[in-house]
Amino acid sequence: MTQFFPRASQYSASRVSTNLILSGLLLLLLLGNSLRAAWDFTTIQQRTNQLYGPATPEAEKRIDAWQQLLIQQLNKSESEQLNAVNLFFNQKLHYREDSEIWNSVDYWATPVESLRKGQADCEDYALAKYFTLRHLGVSGEKLRITYVKAIRLNRAHMVLTWYETPNAIPLVLDSLTDSILPATKRTDLLPVYSFNDSGLWLPGSQNNKRVGDSKNLSRWQDVLKKMREEGFPIDE
Repeated sequence: MTQFFPRASQYSASRVSTNLILSGLLLLLLLGNSLRAAWDFTTIQQRTNQLYGPATPEAEKRIDAWQQLLIQQLNKSESEQLNAVNLFFNQKLHYREDSEIWNSVDYWATPVESLRKGQADCEDYALAKYFTLRHLGVSGEKLRITYVKAIRLNRAHMVLTWYETPNAIPLVLDSLTDSILPATKRTDLLPVYSFNDSGLWLPGSQNNKRVGDSKNLSRWQDVLKKMREEGFPIDE
């Protein structure tokens, strides 16, 4: 970890004071993005127990493992983070339909809800990976939750996509496979739309420009609202 604070013996008091101020400003800049602000898991545990009831020992183990993942991957390369996060949720969560998990036709769960259940459907995997990578410092400009049609399965599906640059061919993080492949290699997926916390895109839009606002996606807004209630510092 970079050492921001110089030794007092090496500098004058005024120089130390200046560096402390600059360090504080750097910290504020780092934490300014609400999806990167510190996650207080003690508060989150208290809030979620109040909302959902006490977690089972197995659920607590999964959430503890999530915390460890965040610590272990903090200073890793984005490539390492993508692989670790994709593999973590693919292994920790078992696929089930919303009707089985939530007795609902379509329910978007928060990462904590999914980890408490140990079960998820496709959008829950994508959401958990998205929030985890954003918290690890991956830019929102590089990540989109992408709604697709899984051609071989003949059904709607959701994945997470990562763009090295705005116009690059994205990599696909998918609950159907642990392999992260370029979208050009996933001919079994037909993109319908994609979104993140800043916008909404349609396939084929010129120069990959945003065509809408994700604030208009009610289920996305419901997830953000639930995460705030769970104790995650996410802005309105």
